[in-house]
Amino acid sequence: MPGRGRILLIPGDGVGPEVAEAALKVLGAVEGRYGLGLEVRRAEAGDSAARKYESPLPSHVKDLALRWADAVLKGPVGETAGEVVVPLRRMLGAYANVRLARSLAPSRCWGLVDLVIVRENLEDVYYGVEYMVGDMAFALKVSSRAGAARVATVAGMYASKRRGRVTIVHKANVLRLADGLFRREAGKVLSGMGVEYDEMYVDAAAMMLVRDPARFDVILTMNQYGDILSDLAAEVAGGIGLAPSANIGDGKALFEPVHGAAWDIAGRGVANPTAMILAVAMMLEWLGYTEAGYTVARAVEEAYRRGYTTPDVGGSMGTMEVATRIAGMVESHA
Repeated sequence: MPGRGRILLIPGDGVGPEVAEAALKVLGAVEGRYGLGLEVRRAEAGDSAARKYESPLPSHVKDLALRWADAVLKGPVGETAGEVVVPLRRMLGAYANVRLARSLAPSRCWGLVDLVIVRENLEDVYYGVEYMVGDMAFALKVSSRAGAARVATVAGMYASKRRGRVTIVHKANVLRLADGLFRREAGKVLSGMGVEYDEMYVDAAAMMLVRDPARFDVILTMNQYGDILSDLAAEVAGGIGLAPSANIGDGKALFEPVHGAAWDIAGRGVANPTAMILAVAMMLEWLGYTEAGYTVARAVEEAYRRGYTTPDVGGSMGTMEVATRIAGMVESHA
């Protein structure tokens, strides 16, 4: 979808505004090099918006996301995160959550980790239907053929650009209807795309992510399983502060770091901007600017190779110093 470039930036809470500024620094370098004509508008959502507007996701922000923006770039949100990101995903129809787990330096335990987790983003127990019957609480698990098919298509597309292999993760030996439907429909779609796939129970997949993460290329799974496994994969790959994510629909998408607001270091200028900058790379690729997205991702890798990192990963630079170095490499074609 080249030619699209209206970006709604939601800085968020805690370290959010700091990593958002870092992202803008890199976007400025992208614009300087490629002249994409990107347009960025800021909007407030999260804890600060709740205090200011009496809503963590004000109506004018919803309107911008739905009617103006091509993509939303969001920083981490604090206590009101569930009241911001879940409604945004639903209103944008972002049915596929894509999280990258790629190590930027070899791990002593696992070497280089490089995998993608694609999870269904709108159904499962996160569909949000809970109720009480007497002294028992129930949560409804939703699984549909259409939901499984469309997210499987996204997983197949990612696999086709990588090593061509998808692992469908489920628990169909216990949840025979809900997980069984997901497994069957996903398998049909992947077979139709000519993508190689296998299957694994979610508990076995968790063990294998720790034992041998190189076993995986693309993991395709349901909402709750993917939420848990993607955090595990991020830590195996080097830490959740390095992990970007995309929430993709048919016409809109939301990009964000996986990590939280990190209130303990907010305002100190030492927050790691890596995940937010890599979210920018994912966003550029989704918008159709593949070369620009690739350039940003490679600049981040080069920054790590040269030791241009924040204290949490062994460096000594501040947030904006890292962003400035990465922006410089984007501009200089490094």
